[in-house]
Amino acid sequence: MTTPFRPPNLALSTVGLSLATFMQVLDTTIANVSLPTIAGNLGVSNDQSTWVITSFAVSMAISLPLTGFLTRRFGEVRLFTACTLLFVAASFMCGISQSMGMLLVFRAIQGAVAGPMYPITQSLLISIYPPAKRGMALALLAMVTVVAPIAGPILGGWITENYSWPWIFFINLPIGIFASVVVANQLRGKVEKTERPRIDYVGLITLIIGVGALQIVLDKGNDADWFNSNFIIITSIVSAIAIAIFLIWELTDPDPIVDLRLFRHRNFTTGTLAMVLGYAAFFSIALLVPLWLQQNVGYTATWAGFATAPIGVLPVLLTFFVGKYATRMDLRLLAAASFLVMGATCFMRSDFYLQIDFYHVAMVQLLQGLGVALFFMPTLTILLSDLQQNEIAAGSGLSTFLRTLGGSFSASITTLMWTRGAVNHHEQLAEHITPYSPIARDAMQQLGHGDPQLGGSVINGMITQQSYQISFNEVFHALGWIFIGLMLVIWLAKPPFTPKARPAAGGH
Repeated sequence: MTTPFRPPNLALSTVGLSLATFMQVLDTTIANVSLPTIAGNLGVSNDQSTWVITSFAVSMAISLPLTGFLTRRFGEVRLFTACTLLFVAASFMCGISQSMGMLLVFRAIQGAVAGPMYPITQSLLISIYPPAKRGMALALLAMVTVVAPIAGPILGGWITENYSWPWIFFINLPIGIFASVVVANQLRGKVEKTERPRIDYVGLITLIIGVGALQIVLDKGNDADWFNSNFIIITSIVSAIAIAIFLIWELTDPDPIVDLRLFRHRNFTTGTLAMVLGYAAFFSIALLVPLWLQQNVGYTATWAGFATAPIGVLPVLLTFFVGKYATRMDLRLLAAASFLVMGATCFMRSDFYLQIDFYHVAMVQLLQGLGVALFFMPTLTILLSDLQQNEIAAGSGLSTFLRTLGGSFSASITTLMWTRGAVNHHEQLAEHITPYSPIARDAMQQLGHGDPQLGGSVINGMITQQSYQISFNEVFHALGWIFIGLMLVIWLAKPPFTPKARPAAGGH
């Protein structure tokens, strides 16, 4: 039997892998609050600046499912090191960009090389840790996944205000160089069997077109008013046709570029479904709460960040305990407890109101952190548990791709439900506010200090606020029931949940 590889310094290897992943996940959100500044400096509109986010997301969505193919071709360590260094180089070029076109090109490259980094980190951590300690490694990675997106907007806003927007990219340079040197040095003795798999050009082209078009639709749909836009209609049709061809081709090709046959594994299918739906609902919360705080409650972006940040406290504090003791329990029970806690916090938010104070918002975020701490590690372990070692990178890439796509879907659907719901409630609340109503006329006179037109404007603003609040409460009530439903889904998985650790084989 082959002796499993162990790096000279396991802790240092873990730090290197985690830092690179933290850097990559951080960059998915760090530019969000800097878009107005970037738009002003590069002389483009705010709408055009949103392509800084979209270009990164599209490229990453395309490259994620290719992780399995790329690891077979180059090996995990070599691919991880190359992606990290290319990410650093692309970050530097983003920082020195003098035009929006140049920035978008290098953001796209940044996203493309970022895609495989997270799945390979999962696979490498599982391969270098002994079975008894793999839960700890996955718990640490889960903490990074939670904390980095929270830190992104806060750090991005602080850097932009105190320095300049290029530094949100330049900070990647020392982190990425350190991480790549550490990983390359610590894991250079890891033997990896590579091969030259046939390139599935049909699968590759349809993946790029289908997923790229779909990501653009999801990112731009709300801004373009969805199917009232010819651009969205045409892009959706292109995406649907390309994805249909991709699915049929990949399921029938003998050596597909994306191995969809991984779904033959029961735990991988169940765990991925729970991960995608749970993350989509979690992403909806992460998107909607700060948006609501800024638009309805009157918080600044910085204070909205502070109010939502407590969600990261318990995942950080509980990482050690979840990693050490979780594997001694039925992981389905932990995941179900996670969904119960997150569902409960959603029901709590469904009772929020416009005058709610900072403390209550922050405390619900803190409580949700308990659910988050129990979510990622058990669900990750379950979905990877019945994969062979040589399937883990491909499985991790595929599940992460679907999770990312789920987040994009949830962002679009949640924003649409919130705004459309607000419009409907505004119509219902305003239907009795007419100049022909004596009560309405008196209210307009009083609020407008004798000017009924000013009073009408004030009333309309109040109705708009209340409409958005009612819609916010309804969305969170629905999210609460989604989490309750996921408590049943996770029990479709079947023990044992210890990831297999066979020596890596060359192919599938």
